[in-house]
Amino acid sequence: MIDAETYILCELAGATYGRPSSVVRHIEMIERITPIPNAPPAVEGVVFSRGQIIPALNLRRRFGFESIPHDLRTRLVVIHTDGRTVGLLVDTAREFIAIPQAAIQPPPESINQLSSDYMVGIATIDDRLIFILRVDELLATDALATSNAAD
Repeated sequence: MIDAETYILCELAGATYGRPSSVVRHIEMIERITPIPNAPPAVEGVVFSRGQIIPALNLRRRFGFESIPHDLRTRLVVIHTDGRTVGLLVDTAREFIAIPQAAIQPPPESINQLSSDYMVGIATIDDRLIFILRVDELLATDALATSNAAD
């Protein structure tokens, strides 16, 4: 039996990112995001999703990419880990795959210092590169510190 974990894949600024499906509650289209006064730049605001008010973290802003307007492909990936529920805004999210552990390699040293807080490794599936996100570290950052009250 192959040691594999299932991941939800999303696109962000032309790259593919994966997060374990075990932390993903659901994926939905963006309806309305309410801004939060004095929130860090990566926190776009809060959303009302399935009866709960949750912070919406724009991963483009968080990773230092240029912000783009939301469109019909933009998705909110609602995750729950370490007792926290957060929505991650991504360009698209619609793929669910199993990635064998052997396909995931640690990030190269040259990018490890820049991305090690958020990245577990890089998976190669066929000719695709998939950045595997470390979700708990992504949410443990100061970017969400002022959003905890909305959780």
